[in-house]
Amino acid sequence: MIVTTEALALMSHSSPSPMKRSLLSLAFLGLTFTAPAADQWFKGNTHTHSLWSDGNDFPEMITDWYASRGYQFLALTDHNIIHATEVWMGTQAIEKRRKALGKTTVEKYTARFGKDWVQTRELDGQTEVRLRKLDEYRPLFEKPGKFLLIQAEEISAKFEKSPIHINVLNNQTVLKPATGSSIAETMRANLLAILAHEKSSGQPMLAHLNHPNFQWAITPEEIAEVLEEQFFEIYNGHPMINYEGDQHRAGNERIWDIVNTLRTATMKAPPMFGVATDDSHHYHGEESSPGRGWVMVRSPKLDAASIITSMRAGDFYASSGVTLDELQVSGKTLRLRIHAEPGVTYITRIVGTPVGYDAKTGTVSVESDKVHPTRTTYSSDVGKTFATIEGTEVSYTPTEDVLYLRAVITSSKPHPNPSYANQTEMAWIQPWAFANSR
Repeated sequence: MIVTTEALALMSHSSPSPMKRSLLSLAFLGLTFTAPAADQWFKGNTHTHSLWSDGNDFPEMITDWYASRGYQFLALTDHNIIHATEVWMGTQAIEKRRKALGKTTVEKYTARFGKDWVQTRELDGQTEVRLRKLDEYRPLFEKPGKFLLIQAEEISAKFEKSPIHINVLNNQTVLKPATGSSIAETMRANLLAILAHEKSSGQPMLAHLNHPNFQWAITPEEIAEVLEEQFFEIYNGHPMINYEGDQHRAGNERIWDIVNTLRTATMKAPPMFGVATDDSHHYHGEESSPGRGWVMVRSPKLDAASIITSMRAGDFYASSGVTLDELQVSGKTLRLRIHAEPGVTYITRIVGTPVGYDAKTGTVSVESDKVHPTRTTYSSDVGKTFATIEGTEVSYTPTEDVLYLRAVITSSKPHPNPSYANQTEMAWIQPWAFANSR
């Protein structure tokens, strides 16, 4: 059975009614994700901030950074705003955001784009700079088949004190944060608002849940419950998002496996896909800097609709440095070839959960956590390592029934700009070999 990207989009955004669960179950049996045949991989970042919200550089400077370093697409995702209104910002406020020494932010901006491009005014004794709109700076960078800017936004909602941030790509207008009666319902309300906007605009959109461990806000169980969400950040380059978890709370890798186990085993729903992003805020040598994580998307064309269609089909991988020369899934068999760097070794783990896994759970108290004072624990069958393969050539076919499988590649090369201690470059392959597939 082949499930089209349109059908997947419908299933992932419809309400979690009994009818929806039935549709998901029917589609899930023998599920195969497909995307249009394409030979080209496009590198992109889908989580970036600028002076339009809480970043510390101009969008042109940020776009120039990515475009000059081999990226093919970029989404600037400022909080609850798109770059489409008239905004002026005082130079004192601009410079207050940077910690680095040397040329000021405005001086570097002017040196790069010229005095004729930088618009200033005097107001109440202060110099202000106009933040250029996307439609103004887009022509400086976009080239057909070479580089693309996708309009986007980080919808920054919350339930009580818990931040719930969801990025939406290719939205045509600002989407205000929605609220709900719980963390899960707040997530769902925002995702349904995105779906409604997608339908009314006629433009495909992609939503991904950001940094669930930021302030320990969202549990795996809450994520699993919201079937409208099909993407989350397996890696986010901001140092404050608790990627590794702690002794009581799951890190991002463990979250992914818990969510996918609950969805495939209990809800008979497809597993969630994982993206890697920068979540960069700082561009002058400070802590939340660009270039840490990205997605590689296989797409026939470099436009927003094609990129989103391929990602919805799962035809992409997430990376913090490891690059693939080949990636193919045929039935339950995964084949990949890693682009080898001299002196670097690679280990690929095949991870998943078997059918008939040990479903016993426990609880652990987290006294410091006021929102989730207890967390659920799971057996080692959840996110079990089925194989560990050394080298650059990987071929794997499961020998037992599995709910899902995914692959994670870890290299021996230290990350050049780490966000946590002892970080090395990695890549994450999307789940395949779903339950009952043939």
